[in-house]
Amino acid sequence: MSSVRLQHLVKRYDQHTVVHGVDLDIADGELIVFVGPSGCGKSTLLRMIAGLEQITEGDLFIGAQRANDIAPARRGLAMVFQSYALYPHMNVFDNMAFALKLAGHKGAALRAAVQRAAEILQIEHLLERKPKDLSGGQRQRVAIGRAIVRKPDVFLFDEPLSNLDASLRVQMRVEISRLHRELKTTMIYVTHDQVEAMTLGQRIVVFNGGRIEQVGTPVELYQRPANLFVAGFLGAPKMNLLAAEVADSVAGQVTLQLAGGARITLSLQDQHARRGDRVTLGVRAEHLALVPFDASAPDLLAVTVRHVEYLGDQSVVYASTPESSELIAVRLGVGAVAPVAGSLAQLRLPLAHCLFFNVDGIACPQR
Repeated sequence: MSSVRLQHLVKRYDQHTVVHGVDLDIADGELIVFVGPSGCGKSTLLRMIAGLEQITEGDLFIGAQRANDIAPARRGLAMVFQSYALYPHMNVFDNMAFALKLAGHKGAALRAAVQRAAEILQIEHLLERKPKDLSGGQRQRVAIGRAIVRKPDVFLFDEPLSNLDASLRVQMRVEISRLHRELKTTMIYVTHDQVEAMTLGQRIVVFNGGRIEQVGTPVELYQRPANLFVAGFLGAPKMNLLAAEVADSVAGQVTLQLAGGARITLSLQDQHARRGDRVTLGVRAEHLALVPFDASAPDLLAVTVRHVEYLGDQSVVYASTPESSELIAVRLGVGAVAPVAGSLAQLRLPLAHCLFFNVDGIACPQR
């Protein structure tokens, strides 16, 4: 096992920079997830770690050794790609054993290594089959097994579940988590799927435009996003981001004017707002309270119900204010009666769960 350290890593194609000075420390034995929209640089960074992309500037350390100029095959890494890349003419055993054979392994030691990996992945009964006889999930297990037999210091996963259907993705997420607990090897996992990131990562690195927006545990990123990008990216449904204007700001007490006359006062740790600032109020769907419309309660946020999704264990109500077409999501628990589309309602904003984002989109914590 090895730690991985990135020091001001830059990737540039001609004059176009796609990775902008990334600094990151990945602990020995950690499962860390790189997440972000397509084109944000996460896969390029993974390929730089693997040695498949040249580093333009900065330093990469694997363990205590600077790895910039070390050949990919000598970095102690194993990579699992989105495509399974199995040899169709070989059976599962030979696919998993191929790299070991190239490295000169043979006989009982080779068979034991493949058998051990097959047992870990629960594919011992598939060793004689060809790839065409396997399901998508089984093929991905074989691809992972091919990496396991090499006993790498670091596993690299580049969107390995993208080709699987929804139920298989859930199953493979469980398998990868179990694999990490058993092997205790450093793993770097790249995905654009925020559900994968939240369920797999011990820590998550959120990328945007070739830069790191925030690093933290799933709970930290969900409950305390650093900025508007992270707040809007993680979560399903995503965090509600409501436009507001600072009506008053005195000694850390900030009063916000929302649509339709609704007001809310927050106590901020530092003075981050001035009267007249256009700011944003963030609140998760599960923290909003949807109540019947009452004209005598003007301080509540008046909305029109646009759509209701019934999800079995819960319902999600989508509503909008008269001043905006932006949808606001409200999560209702089991037994709650959902309103009908087109009806009027009001939202009660819970002070303890509201997040304040200043004019620059940066989160400002409450007292």
